[in-house]
Amino acid sequence: MRILVVEDARSLADVLAEGLRDQGMAVDVAHDGLSATVKLDLTPYDVVVLDRDLPGVHGDTLCQMITERDDRAMVLMLTAADSPGDRVSGLTLGADDYLAKPFHFPELVLRIRALARRRPSARARTLRAGGIELDPIRRTATRDGRQLELSVKEFALLEALLRASPAFLSTEDLLEQVWDENADPFTNTVTVTIGRLRRKLGNPSIITTTPGVGYCIPHPAEEA
Repeated sequence: MRILVVEDARSLADVLAEGLRDQGMAVDVAHDGLSATVKLDLTPYDVVVLDRDLPGVHGDTLCQMITERDDRAMVLMLTAADSPGDRVSGLTLGADDYLAKPFHFPELVLRIRALARRRPSARARTLRAGGIELDPIRRTATRDGRQLELSVKEFALLEALLRASPAFLSTEDLLEQVWDENADPFTNTVTVTIGRLRRKLGNPSIITTTPGVGYCIPHPAEEA
């Protein structure tokens, strides 16, 4: 799940990003409306966590810009403006949800996941291939009925491969979807995480590697 946090209070933005990454989300951060528009042009996001009172481009204007896109992200306004009138005006602008500051972080996580489920392009709830069943909402994964004990990044990596199946995802694709814009493009973290994931999935191996192309989980009919 790819998230953009747009928040001009840098300390809060850093806390939000760190907390959401701990939940297995790939998180980018923008501290003003102008840089947010640049990121939105470059990257497809599932959910934008948006402050209203932003420098550069105001959050209200940014919200309207997002809602006019064809394959738009869901918008959660996270703001100190918490009167009933503020909530009504925010939702009228096209925001999909509205959460006032201060807030409880677990509630924010639940709301983000709920918005990602509602996104028109969201896939089926349970992902299946090769005896694997993964539920992104309940955060559970099994293979042939055996519960898989996966780390946050292993779970997110498996989810990305299942969503793309039977297509390949390159190392760059996986860095973008599972990590975030700060990931080192020369790191071997994808290779290492794939290795750990393969061991936990067990035999027969289900993740196919093609040098120079990437990784995939093929459909059953395509498995060798």
